[in-house]
Amino acid sequence: GIVEAPAGKEVLWKPGREGECGRMLGFLSGFGGVGLVRDVSSFSLCRVRGVKRSPISRRWRQTGSPMCAADRGTGDPDAKVVILMGSGADLEHCQKIADAAEALGIRTEMRIASAHKVPATLLNVIKSYEDDGIPKVYIAVAGRSNALSGVLDCAVTAPVVSCPPYSSAFGGTDLFSSIRMPGGVAPSLVLEPANAALMAAKILGVQNARIRANVGEFQLRNKFKLLFDDRNLTSKSYVPALMRAETEGTIVVDTSALGQSAQEKRVGKVRDQYYFEDEVVLVTTDRQSAFDRVIASAPFKGQVLNLSSAWWFKLTEHIIPNHVISVPHPNVTVARKCKPFPIEFVVRGYITGNTKTSLWVNYSNGVRNYCGVALPEDLEKHQKLPENILTPTTKEESGDRPISPTEIVSEGWMTQEDFDMCAKASMDIFRLGQEVAREHGLILVDTKYEFGVDAQGTIRLIDEVHTPDSSRFWMLHSYEDRFRRGQDPEGLDKDYVRRYYQDRRDEQPLGAEIVVPPEVRCELARRYIMFYELMTGEDFLPDFSIIPNLDSLLPRK
Repeated sequence: GIVEAPAGKEVLWKPGREGECGRMLGFLSGFGGVGLVRDVSSFSLCRVRGVKRSPISRRWRQTGSPMCAADRGTGDPDAKVVILMGSGADLEHCQKIADAAEALGIRTEMRIASAHKVPATLLNVIKSYEDDGIPKVYIAVAGRSNALSGVLDCAVTAPVVSCPPYSSAFGGTDLFSSIRMPGGVAPSLVLEPANAALMAAKILGVQNARIRANVGEFQLRNKFKLLFDDRNLTSKSYVPALMRAETEGTIVVDTSALGQSAQEKRVGKVRDQYYFEDEVVLVTTDRQSAFDRVIASAPFKGQVLNLSSAWWFKLTEHIIPNHVISVPHPNVTVARKCKPFPIEFVVRGYITGNTKTSLWVNYSNGVRNYCGVALPEDLEKHQKLPENILTPTTKEESGDRPISPTEIVSEGWMTQEDFDMCAKASMDIFRLGQEVAREHGLILVDTKYEFGVDAQGTIRLIDEVHTPDSSRFWMLHSYEDRFRRGQDPEGLDKDYVRRYYQDRRDEQPLGAEIVVPPEVRCELARRYIMFYELMTGEDFLPDFSIIPNLDSLLPRK
């Protein structure tokens, strides 16, 4: 950014030195006002304290008096917070208030005016705000002898919040000038900058439904942060069991001895399918796949996936029938035989991903029509899409291929009637999944569904539903803040081990074997267990029992 003095002098605004800039700003403003300060922080042009932030433009205008103003016009146009500071040295403190208010969807304006040094000018500024007719809350920021909040409160009918910057001078006794006020003078006192913004939001939210909803969202995120922290702590108690499974070799990797009498066996990357006369038995192993290959195994991962799917199959059976007959063991599902459609129904609520078929990679490469869906300009990575979209892919030996609904029918992959039914079910299940995930502090980002037809011609949901393998889940409590800062969201899915593998693959010589160590596999398993407990609200009970012969698990005729 640049500070331009009226005489044409320029001073660089260095990232990470906002306090120094504020003091400089106050000094310059005392000599006729400041012309312009612009903080260009979009993308990688400027990083404040090394953190990427959303593009914000601050306009400081000369007022003909020793003060300046900043208008952050990114919030609700029907309400605002006016932040008055005693000097430019308070700018960094005020910036924290403005950032918190902006996160709650409130427009802020900053002004510098000392109740001691320029009281007449302060009253003129106050009058201009009182006359604009916009609902507002004032936040006064002044330390030492805080006359600002008292004078301000006496001069306005709107609520005033006093938020003095912390000072250790005189043992912190400066605070008493903000605590004690004369009769008839009633500014509220909030010491934390973010809490001052929250107080303002709650006041404005009494009449403004949008701001009230934002406050509710903020409180919800705080609630889910505590729930996440609790599960994150308690899930560590599973580590001994995970290490025991590692050392005792009870991880389910090879299932070949389980279904000797099966008519057919199909080995997938994670699930092995054993076909009998009327049923198919799916054994979900502890194998971990990524980049179209098996890269590791994680203890009890198969149990988490199988039990999670069973939970979701039950929850969605009112939308479309599924193939589940029973779940006789945590790793095993007995299902109806179905002929799968060779299409994966991928549904997305956000634009993200790093693989060649991911929406973000295609979008960043200039694609604006993906699988028949027109995408708007100026989307950012990890951004929520205007609406959920369906982006199908084919299931081919050579690899998945994105395909549009029109091509699915014209190329003979499915009939129009079958596609329409599966597409509607996919969108309905995803919408329900997002609602349920939200209730448990998670964001269902994207997923894939598979469908098949049974012997009676009934289309059924098959394979798996909303597992950490088939879906991407982010933590609700931290998403907004991390997105605003340009950081990757916190996830509870296989991206953890995928990133580990990718980082090592980039470092290793081409073709070198990459071994995922036990501590990484156990951490992946712990995260999967934490996901299961957050989503279902149930405790995970590790089952060390050996999977019995699959014949014994079939329904009795």
